[in-house]
This record gives sequence, structure tokens and C-alpha cells, in this order.
Amino acid sequence: MRILIAVFIPWLTFFTIGRPIAGIICLILQCTVIGWLPATIWALFALRNYDAL
Repeated sequence: MRILIAVFIPWLTFFTIGRPIAGIICLILQCTVIGWLPATIWALFALRNYDAL
């Protein structure tokens, strides 16, 4: 479920894993059309690291 959130709503992923400041930064990045892809990649990478712990 978190993977779908990371793809469609990247900033929300950071709030679900307990990183609200990163979520706000990701939301600002996602507000631009160009920033959507990097925000998604960043959210997927952060989620993978969170699951590895």
C-alpha cells in the first residue's frame, strides 16, 4: 500500500514513515511538474530504506 502512496502522493509517504520535515520538502518539490519524478524516486528510496530497518 505504501508503494502506491509513494508513486501517486510522494509527500504522504514521508508522513507515514515518521519524517514530516522531509514530507514538507517533498511536497514543495512535487508542486512543480518537473519535480514530480524526483519526488517519487526519493519517496520510493526512503521507503525502501525504512523497510530495511
